[in-house]
Amino acid sequence: MKHLIALGTAALLATGTVHAEELFVNIHSGSAMAQGAGLVLAGQALEQKASVRVLLCDAAGDMAVVGKEGPKLKPRDVSTQQMLQGVIKAGAKVELCALYLPNTGLKPTDLIPGVTPAKPADVAAHLLKPGVNSLAF
Repeated sequence: MKHLIALGTAALLATGTVHAEELFVNIHSGSAMAQGAGLVLAGQALEQKASVRVLLCDAAGDMAVVGKEGPKLKPRDVSTQQMLQGVIKAGAKVELCALYLPNTGLKPTDLIPGVTPAKPADVAAHLLKPGVNSLAF
């Protein structure tokens, strides 16, 4: 039996199909480079067919606000808001932490398309699922 399990594991590793199927990226830094790093990794995970969920908190929530594009980052000369729009277009679920809107005086209509207010219970349930890897920036 152990031999069969070892063979099965070896076969999966050889085909490259053993990987996290879901990635949760929490971005809270006000640093454009930290935000960009999180979004680059989210984009790479999407290209590798992972399901990606992004939670924006604190200063990082600003990149989800219409009109707050932020600085352009090299080497592609794109803003973090443009990067965020790219991962949304590629299929990432993007949410804004539940504390952001009430503490900034903004409304959901102030957010770029594809960003929704998070429901803490849903986020916690997602994080507790097996197979979810998480990153924080």
